[in-house]
Amino acid sequence: MGEEEKSGVHMKVAISGYDDFVQPYLEAALGDSLVQIPSEVLQDKLHLDVLLTSCDAVVLMNAHPPQTGGGRDDRTSLLTMREAARPILEAAERHGSLHLILIGTLRVHPQPTPEDPLYSSQVSLVPRDIAAEGQLWVEERAMEHATENAPVSVLRCSNVQGVRLNSSEGNGILHKFAQDSIFGWVSVPGDGTQTKDFVHISDVIEIVMHVMQNPPPTRETLCIGTGEGSLMSDVAAIYHERTGSDPQYGNDDSHEVWGVVDAWEIEQRCGFRPTVTPAEMIAEALENAGV
Repeated sequence: MGEEEKSGVHMKVAISGYDDFVQPYLEAALGDSLVQIPSEVLQDKLHLDVLLTSCDAVVLMNAHPPQTGGGRDDRTSLLTMREAARPILEAAERHGSLHLILIGTLRVHPQPTPEDPLYSSQVSLVPRDIAAEGQLWVEERAMEHATENAPVSVLRCSNVQGVRLNSSEGNGILHKFAQDSIFGWVSVPGDGTQTKDFVHISDVIEIVMHVMQNPPPTRETLCIGTGEGSLMSDVAAIYHERTGSDPQYGNDDSHEVWGVVDAWEIEQRCGFRPTVTPAEMIAEALENAGV
């Protein structure tokens, strides 16, 4: 049985952009359905169009600026994200029949409030940093050109956790806590009263694959998370119980994503919810760190 049959994907899918965690998992899940787009091809319209001719969908990793050395608050992040995305956006417009899927973060939304306690497709858009402004610009440009034949899906991920593919390095704050605990402490951002929605990489990939195989009528946005909030003081207490490490509160939380995703939208869209629990993610992180 080939990789395409195992993945259940009977299409060709191109992936562009830069992401060193979600992207390798998605490429592995696609198997023979994957069409590689080398970065040098992006400036060659003819070559890019030839590659996309065989594709049913194109995925643009839209969470971070390209590797330019600038941070999320660097003004150049906005420009580099726009320029990096433009070749794919324009190619999708020329093609006229591609499902364009953008994978970004929740940072285009403000932190949840009593009026909007959950992240969903309905809450307001207020980018929190310059990179989020770039992400939103790409999303809005793509949405403007969505049609029945060329639909657009915008997926915004919560705090994605897991072990990097082909590496023992963990991704996400739960893995950082596990590494910290080796030294007898856990560096907790904020004062412990904040809540995070942790989602496992396997669940993210399952949702992306479902959306890929079931395009929307025209356009959609979907926030990806479990819908289960984990209080940071409770998370720190679990690490203390398992490892004896002491939580250290009050660390910088300016770049953290707090709050919970409305998982009802995922269930309505995909017919299922994420299944990996925070407890299982913590267990994976501790095992991966050898604690």
